[in-house]
Amino acid sequence: MNARSASALTFGVAVALIAGVTLGNGGANVMPVFVDDFASRFGLSDSGAGLVAATQLMATAVVTLLLAKRAARPGRVRMTRLGLALSGAGFLGAAAATDPVTLVLANLVLGAGLGAVYAAATAALAATDDADKASAVTISGVVGVTALLIMGVPAANHDLGEATGFLLMALCCLVAWPLVRRLPDGPATPGAASAGTGVTTTAKPSVVLLLGTALLWTVTQGAWSYASVLGRQHTGMSHSAVSAVLAISSVVALVGAVVGPVAARGFGRMRSMAVFVTAQALAMSVLVITHDPVLFAVAAVLWQACQLAVLVQMLAAAALIDPTGRLVASLSGAGALGTGLGPLAVGAVLDAAGADLLGVVLALGTFIASLPLLRMTVSGTKAAAEHGLAPSSAAETG
Repeated sequence: MNARSASALTFGVAVALIAGVTLGNGGANVMPVFVDDFASRFGLSDSGAGLVAATQLMATAVVTLLLAKRAARPGRVRMTRLGLALSGAGFLGAAAATDPVTLVLANLVLGAGLGAVYAAATAALAATDDADKASAVTISGVVGVTALLIMGVPAANHDLGEATGFLLMALCCLVAWPLVRRLPDGPATPGAASAGTGVTTTAKPSVVLLLGTALLWTVTQGAWSYASVLGRQHTGMSHSAVSAVLAISSVVALVGAVVGPVAARGFGRMRSMAVFVTAQALAMSVLVITHDPVLFAVAAVLWQACQLAVLVQMLAAAALIDPTGRLVASLSGAGALGTGLGPLAVGAVLDAAGADLLGVVLALGTFIASLPLLRMTVSGTKAAAEHGLAPSSAAETG
């Protein structure tokens, strides 16, 4: 019997999850466009624009981590809407800013708001009746909507005037307000809250697990930030050709979000995730060091597909271990922290040691960072067996 009493993944629930996670992670995903706006409007240097970007990203990461425990309790819709209101105000402030100081303050505000949205929305993933399906559907939707934002924000800046992209993001916060009303609320299991007290028992994530997650996203997001530069310098491809390859790889990567849960059920979560991590590390390393355009394109597609497969399985395992959602939200916050640090760390290694050594460092970093996540999947498999879920996965205990 399935002991997991949770919200069914209806269309409304899926839309709410996609809207929340997309906006919660929207600052990081659209950041390259924002950086261009910072630099052109205020005449900032690359380092100055990067500092503003880091302010927003770090605010999102820190607030997500701080609110992870709160997100495990009922009230996620209210928390998400508060974050949307704060984010919207921050986006409006960034659009209206006339000096760098005001711009930084606005980014702090919007980053904090996005962190609240991200914590609540990712925690809600754990309150669904099928963690694998919810993670796959949500991540697939986020990739699609984010692609539209990446095209829409620069188009708004170009066609309607500087800073208009921030107004578009504020409008997205307004549109998301009614959509998030179907976010799953409260613990996902009957025993997650003590009877009559309303107190929710949550799983406190270990420091090692959070550090591993942060390191994994430092490696992957840092490498992604320099993928275009490396592709042009090493393969001789044009800027448009490299951009096309990376765009195609991002879309084709959706296959990974679908294949991940299927592989977990068919071969066991631990075994399948280990394969995806290995393939991701090798593909990332090849992309960095290769001088062949075809190999670069193949590595980009394989890397992105495996990365999404790992992400979906990571979220699903965390949701099974801790149905309250605190663990999912904490891992999301750690990932956001790594996203903010990634370009700086990878850029430093690239400048100091070159691309060949960077490829080795990225592969080793991926393996090391994945060890605590692989251990977590074992706990997730045991939790699935205890809850009567995914019998084919539960047979694989690592």
